[in-house]
Amino acid sequence: MQHQAVKVRLYPTTEQQEILAQHFGCSRWWWNHALNLCIETYQLTGKGLSQSALNAFLPKLKKQEGTEWLSDCYSQVLQATTLNLVTAYRNFFEGRARYPRFKAKKNRQSIQYPQSVRVIDDCLKFPGRVGIVKAKIHRPIEGTIKTVTVSMTPSGRYFASVLTEVEGDNPPSNTDGNVIGIDLGLKDFAIVNDGVKTSKFANPKHLAKHERNLKRKQRKLDRKEKGSKSRDKARKLVARVHERVLNVRQDYLHKLSRKLVDENQIIVVESLNTLGMVRNHKLAASISDVGWGMFVNFLSYKLEFEGKVLVEIDRWFPSSKLCSNCHYQVKEMPLEVREWTCPSCGTHHDRDGNASANIRAEGIRILSVSGTGTAADGGEVRPKLGRKSKLRHSPAKSEAHAVLKVSDG
Repeated sequence: MQHQAVKVRLYPTTEQQEILAQHFGCSRWWWNHALNLCIETYQLTGKGLSQSALNAFLPKLKKQEGTEWLSDCYSQVLQATTLNLVTAYRNFFEGRARYPRFKAKKNRQSIQYPQSVRVIDDCLKFPGRVGIVKAKIHRPIEGTIKTVTVSMTPSGRYFASVLTEVEGDNPPSNTDGNVIGIDLGLKDFAIVNDGVKTSKFANPKHLAKHERNLKRKQRKLDRKEKGSKSRDKARKLVARVHERVLNVRQDYLHKLSRKLVDENQIIVVESLNTLGMVRNHKLAASISDVGWGMFVNFLSYKLEFEGKVLVEIDRWFPSSKLCSNCHYQVKEMPLEVREWTCPSCGTHHDRDGNASANIRAEGIRILSVSGTGTAADGGEVRPKLGRKSKLRHSPAKSEAHAVLKVSDG
């Protein structure tokens, strides 16, 4: 079985918006209350609370004076909130996420329906008081609906993410095909090397294009009185600009990732420490705007769905410092150096093009070692520092020479 998700736009009536607002508020309050219970319990006993222990508080709270309004919320929505909190704790302890944080009303709101949601014509039917909500279903929703997450953006738009289970599995990973290496940057968003030529894809700088409009709306927001209706309207206008930037960024990344996945079988990228990079205040805005992590995630699921392979090499691999011709490594390579000549073989390099070629060679080496236990010809480049490189998807065993033969032409 495989899972697919489709995100659709919702158009609830005014009455349905009020019901959803109540559910958002109940879910948010229960998340914050349960998180506080977990923190206090750990401070007193050194132990946390399980999912069943947290759910046991709900019947008491629904009968208790001051929180009886929790009974107005669909019960499975609150239970799904508990599950999400427990999952957030598990992700934290396993090193996949930060410690769970308290939720605020001003941010994106969401609730989850774990079952009983149906598609009726161009609408979604939710259990409880919400009922049938008009939706823009832009593609068929196939398979069995497992969970539906309803969200409201800060600008007041409603969406539903429908997770379905479809029969059949993704095709097995296959390493027989073209191999490319991608160096992600700021001047050019992606520098792609396929073993023959290097292609560069421009950085659209989405935020810079909307910066003037955003500043103007933010100044208007600052002048509004806190708590007033005019301030709430101004806040939504600012949020709408941010959403527009997000939409055009996602559109660009989806189209570029689709192009690269369609044309290649194996894609090699670097594992970038984006959180560490944004500590550089001069580059923080630019790094956040390009969306490197989002792009790699788009590549990952598109490749997996088609039985293709994403190789993610170690972030400490010296791709910019190595000569792709003779593998001589220079000691330093400042960011302002965009071109350099190898002191060993005299080859003149474009910094980013050379890095993408080295990334590709390292990816081929990893594939060869994982597939046959021997190093690939021409893939002698090794990471000098840091953790081991990894495969996002384990490739099927293949001959190293077959991979190199196809990838080199």
